[in-house]
Amino acid sequence: MIRARTLSIHTLLDSIRAQRIHDRPPAMPSHPMPAVFVGHGNPMNAIEDNRYHASWQRLAATLPRPKAIVCVSAHWETRGVYLTGAAQPETIHDFYGFPAELFAVQYPAPGDPELAAHVAGLLRETEPRVHRDAGRGFDHGMWSVLRVMYPQADIPTIQLSLDTTRSGSGHYALAQQLVSLREEGVLILGSGNIVHNLGMFRFHDRTAPPWATAFQQKVNALIRGRQHAGLCQYESLGEHALLAIPTPEHYLPLLYVLAAQRDGDVVSLFNDEVMSSLSMTSLVIGQDVQL
Repeated sequence: MIRARTLSIHTLLDSIRAQRIHDRPPAMPSHPMPAVFVGHGNPMNAIEDNRYHASWQRLAATLPRPKAIVCVSAHWETRGVYLTGAAQPETIHDFYGFPAELFAVQYPAPGDPELAAHVAGLLRETEPRVHRDAGRGFDHGMWSVLRVMYPQADIPTIQLSLDTTRSGSGHYALAQQLVSLREEGVLILGSGNIVHNLGMFRFHDRTAPPWATAFQQKVNALIRGRQHAGLCQYESLGEHALLAIPTPEHYLPLLYVLAAQRDGDVVSLFNDEVMSSLSMTSLVIGQDVQL
């Protein structure tokens, strides 16, 4: 009884916080904020002067400046749905074997506990128990991209975890509850890779095997055709699916961006290339970009 009463109080407080956000006089954008999926690839893209790094800089210059960012990264998996809840999240260096220069990177963007409460309220239609983790920092799937796009680290940002108990369709249904954030000027950012098989990656020969190219082309065609149901059931996308997606965490952030697509939204692909068994294909929904 005590636990149930506590949960209901937390739910009420979240509803009040979310309502306060809605009650503020909004500075609404003239057009919805685009949604973006970035193939983040090697963490060194965060600091190396290469074509991916340069494309992320151009992307930020092309997009409207977001009021805030909600990021879904391949590198935060949980049982259940979690949001970062800290006002000043730490920078997590969740990798090994890289130069000291990469470990020295800090991305001190502010968190946004009020936005986290607002997002939790939106998600409760699909997921009644949304947790907030005040100790969770920003993982490299997020900061390796955002430190390039927004190096001033001055845009409030939160992360939404990948609930490992959900199917692709379950992730997509959850993500659909976030579409209204675009009207509020919030950037929905997915960070992962569509083709991601590090066990088969050849460091000394980046030529893409035929199966990797074929799978990426198939996914691209489904994206362009807005055939999201097929993309949610990625395990059924032909004989190459399990080679391209041996584990789903790098693919699933794509679904959070696709779920934000509205009727009439243009879809622009960029960095559409496959290196060995990893693709860098990225996309913008809601704005025509030429990078």
